[in-house]
Amino acid sequence: MMIRSFLKRFLKDRGGATLVEFAFVAPILVTMIIGGFEISRYVLLQQKLNGVSASMADLVAQAETLSAAELSSLFTSVDFLTKPFELGSDGVVIVSSIGAVDGGAPTVFWQRNGGGSLSKNSEFGAEGDNATLPTGFVIRSGESLIVAEVYYNFTPLLGEKFVSSKEIYHRAFLRPRFGALQQLM
Repeated sequence: MMIRSFLKRFLKDRGGATLVEFAFVAPILVTMIIGGFEISRYVLLQQKLNGVSASMADLVAQAETLSAAELSSLFTSVDFLTKPFELGSDGVVIVSSIGAVDGGAPTVFWQRNGGGSLSKNSEFGAEGDNATLPTGFVIRSGESLIVAEVYYNFTPLLGEKFVSSKEIYHRAFLRPRFGALQQLM
């Protein structure tokens, strides 16, 4: 009888089972929390960099004329637009003016980079070269276009087990509002 009551109490006792269940579930929960953090950080960075490309193109396109010094000062705004992230050595913003003159092929009139120190080339070509435009994108003679490109090498904070490293690229196109912006003053 005494053994029987001891076995009943032993089988009903669930105190240790909670610890065993937690030991099985804890690694899954930690993985989900870390993965959620990294994915959230990646999505926020994507939104920030998309905003940087749109803002830089917009700020440049608003100018009637633009000097290299004024453009350089616009690059300082990138730090504020990307907070809490920094481009630093992992990113760069490239701003280009592209246009067509006298029925010729679209040309990159000028191009500057800043906001970070990453070494990247524009997808549209180098200053003075014929522009490489997306398929179906046409610039008519006398028109010009401001293109802002943002490159960033994303590296997860907590290792690549949850989110892999990758290059992020965003671009924005705007037509100058008040002038052609074919040259920097």
